[in-house]
Amino acid sequence: MYNESEIKHIVSRQRDFFRTGRTLDTEWRIRQLKRLKNAVLRHRKELEAALYDDLGRSPLEAYFCDIGSLILEINEAIHGLHRWARPETHFSGIHCFPSLISKVYKMPYGVTLIISPFNFPVLLSLGVLCASMAGGNTAVIKASSKSERCTAILEKIIAEIFPPKYVVVIGGGHDVADLCLEQRFDKIFYTGSPRVGKHVMEKASKNLTPVALELGGETGNWCIIRKDADIRDAARKIAFFKLLNSGQICININQIAVAEEIREQFVCELKKAFSRQIGENCLKNPEYPRLINHAAYEKCRDTAEKYRDRIIYGGYGDETSLKYAPTIICPVDIAEDIVNKELFCPILPLVQYKDEDIDHLLHSISMREHGLALYIFTSDTDWAKQVMQRMQYGGGCINEVCLHMMVKGVPFNGVGHSGMGAYHGEWGFREFTHPSTVLIGSTKFNMSMREHPYDRLWKKILIEFFEK
Repeated sequence: MYNESEIKHIVSRQRDFFRTGRTLDTEWRIRQLKRLKNAVLRHRKELEAALYDDLGRSPLEAYFCDIGSLILEINEAIHGLHRWARPETHFSGIHCFPSLISKVYKMPYGVTLIISPFNFPVLLSLGVLCASMAGGNTAVIKASSKSERCTAILEKIIAEIFPPKYVVVIGGGHDVADLCLEQRFDKIFYTGSPRVGKHVMEKASKNLTPVALELGGETGNWCIIRKDADIRDAARKIAFFKLLNSGQICININQIAVAEEIREQFVCELKKAFSRQIGENCLKNPEYPRLINHAAYEKCRDTAEKYRDRIIYGGYGDETSLKYAPTIICPVDIAEDIVNKELFCPILPLVQYKDEDIDHLLHSISMREHGLALYIFTSDTDWAKQVMQRMQYGGGCINEVCLHMMVKGVPFNGVGHSGMGAYHGEWGFREFTHPSTVLIGSTKFNMSMREHPYDRLWKKILIEFFEK
């Protein structure tokens, strides 16, 4: 367990190392990123085993969601870093004559704090670290105490390849996180709940530390299914997504709004999709993940019990294995509590609406806190594109689920109660650097028009001409 003086020492050593200027060289950063990539690949089996121990993930799901996605992220940074970090050259404008050239340098913040969650303990710690390293920073990673095995492996991997004055992983609970937040960092990146996100911002405000937050939608991520949707395709994709990590995904579908004209057909297809993908009794399927701990299991079970009379699929679990079956609750009114909070488990409430009342549904959703994701299934993609451009949410898909976060070169982010800031690829580099504008002055041909006295007519004419 870490104490205040130990964490203060870690931060102080990292600040001293950053001030040496070692991290400024892009070639040096690329070498460190390659070391990180090689270490992850070298410890792949250990990471997969840890993800199974903590979350019951099968090796393929562990690789697909955490390890492989991380490798893609690191590769993108390695290949793009020279271009991202290159200073920009700008024409200063004739009004700055004779100093006509300005540069924008992409400067690292310094010592960064990364607070990562339990649900994707590898990707959401080392993936953010990749962005911090690419930006030229040092990093303290406060890994989750809930994913205990993964945190231990992360500590081991990072200690093998980096000195603590550059990168370090620390474990512990909320008390250790608070000890970290008491220190003066130059940038904080937090992934987790809106409630804790507010706490992080409050702590950061004492030092005016810039913060990036990736949060789960406080009132959930909606999936809308129109009556003209390909119902079987929608059911198949939704079932896959809800089974993934047992629903413990910040961008997962929290609730579905399905047109009443197709509700029965959709429910039938969704049940078949669940059974086809995970079996009639998912609790016996070794590939089906579990909930992170007993508290999460009990919360899931208790939520289901409140709606026991409306469960039309699932509704059972095993407290020993911490597995709870995918559970469909239908019908649910849009005003009920279950669709006004993030569930973070395999429970899936269905809200029925008339397709002709789609605008009213969208208005109701827009009046809530902004979700991290929005999903729409319809054959009218032109309409869907218009909706996506006027609603407020982090990111999303039309006739697909979750894959938007795997697209290279685009940001992953939230808005409002689902977060602030963005990362992945160049967007992560931007998040962990600040642009610094420097004008290159000239010592020749300087005019005195900007200097006193101002009662010269020629100065008035020239200034008004140049600044039109």
